[in-house]
Amino acid sequence: MTDTTPPGDRIAKVIARAGLASRRDAERMITQGRVSVNGKKIDRAALNVTASDKVTVDGKPIAAPEDARLWLYHKPVGLVSTTKDEQGRPTIFDNLPDTLPRVLSVGRLDLNSEGLLLLTNDGGVKRKLELPSTGWLRKYRVRVKGRPTDDHLEPLRKGLTIDGEVFQPMAVSLDRQQGANAWLTLGLREGKNREIRRTLAELGLTVNRLIRVSYGPFQLGQLKPGDVEEVRRKVLRDQLGLDAAPDKEDAKPLKSDKKPLRRKPRPAKVRKTP
Repeated sequence: MTDTTPPGDRIAKVIARAGLASRRDAERMITQGRVSVNGKKIDRAALNVTASDKVTVDGKPIAAPEDARLWLYHKPVGLVSTTKDEQGRPTIFDNLPDTLPRVLSVGRLDLNSEGLLLLTNDGGVKRKLELPSTGWLRKYRVRVKGRPTDDHLEPLRKGLTIDGEVFQPMAVSLDRQQGANAWLTLGLREGKNREIRRTLAELGLTVNRLIRVSYGPFQLGQLKPGDVEEVRRKVLRDQLGLDAAPDKEDAKPLKSDKKPLRRKPRPAKVRKTP
């Protein structure tokens, strides 16, 4: 049986990779008659194009596809992880530096959760990082109200079923008691909606702070709330097996005031004459 799949990539994907819009928005542009291929206006997204095809949007040629890039973002409490919120709440995309290109979030952190959120300009990278088969461990520091014991947390290690939904076993350690609260470290590979809060509530524990500190090999480290730092291209190639372009310069963190974080110059060394 021969492969009848046409060469190239879907037109909406090509427009998205050029950084003009999301794939969904690109599909809307096509149905609105704003996209042409080789001088001919198209009205359907079910079309593959190759590098030899000339694609224009609103009469302007699209740029060459951007290299895949990845950023670490310290999401603060009080922001939702969607592009737009029906309730009008502020989103992470309202808080990002203007110097960032159009980015997508890898998974989500809910409104009251904070910590590491990965951002990428490439839909393929997003899908790869979110696949259950990737199986990267995600670690969280969690503060709960109560005085749990190690035995109390054992059901988490074995896996729980809540209202018919199965939650896979977690790695969990009891770190310390702090007054009426206890700090835990949890590790999981699944990441279902509100998984940590729901499973701990099943044990009678209320989460009052939840911080994601790592996602696979990527660490929150000393990144401050609201700040963004790009992952070096070499690390991206090594961890994801991508053909990302080589680094042009060292990754520089960006502050949440939407200005680049400038490192203080090191004082010049003074040599003493003998």
